[in-house]
Amino acid sequence: MAIDKSYKRSEELSAVEVQRGNSAWWTRNPMAYDWAGKIELPRFSPEWYEAIDAEFLYGSRLFATSQQSFDRIIPIPELRGARVLEIGCGMGLHTQTMAAAGAEVTAVDLTSTAIEATRRRLALKGLRAQVLQCDAENLPFSTGVFDFVWSWGVIHHSSRTARIVREIARVLNRSGACRVMVYNREGMPARICFIRDYILKAGFVRRSFEETLYRSCDGFSARFYVREQIEDVFRAFFKDVSSEVCGQESDAIPLPSPLRRWALSIVPERYLSKAQAKRGAFIFISASGPD
Repeated sequence: MAIDKSYKRSEELSAVEVQRGNSAWWTRNPMAYDWAGKIELPRFSPEWYEAIDAEFLYGSRLFATSQQSFDRIIPIPELRGARVLEIGCGMGLHTQTMAAAGAEVTAVDLTSTAIEATRRRLALKGLRAQVLQCDAENLPFSTGVFDFVWSWGVIHHSSRTARIVREIARVLNRSGACRVMVYNREGMPARICFIRDYILKAGFVRRSFEETLYRSCDGFSARFYVREQIEDVFRAFFKDVSSEVCGQESDAIPLPSPLRRWALSIVPERYLSKAQAKRGAFIFISASGPD
């Protein structure tokens, strides 16, 4: 997938303009995890879904999957009969996973591309879920209607992340819980960006490190958080909050792809698991007891 980097925002844009930019960017660059553009299959075909899922699951193998996709961090046994909201369904793998587990899933996304991809996936799999296009900063649901909210790598792209966290707390019932992933400001990608783009390429002359950082990643805009900071955002709306760091093999072995492939042949899996949990690109938040 060729990533269009022309849609980078300036810091002067309003929140509404940023959300328009987000919608346009992700419509043009749907999150199919085909960064190298290697998957030459008809979009939305069964084979295409299998190929993009394989890329996604391989990338998350160090922290996410045991027996079925993402079962180490999605509470799959607890979802049967539960009312579940997914914020940012993307190409629909997590919607499929939770619907197959027996959850009553509602999936939302900012873009029509994601809505189409998720609906087509569900139809191919013979599964049902409500799939809606909307902005998670203003969810179109009543208060306290969901048991569980899931969001993977989405809310940090929003113009007002805390507003989404507030909305998550609002739509959850009193015994509800959420699990959310955001980007880690202390993870390996941020460290590499600081050295490569901000220092060696003299990015500090033209812009702040925050702008340099979001220009280096996917999306029209993005925020990177330290654990204490994102935990505090959630503690404003939830009684119980915890977090952990997780990431990919590129976080554990930050080398160019050819060298990393060689290193993977000699580095034990146990080292990879420990390393990704220390310097991974993601912060995974678990929160319950909405105020």
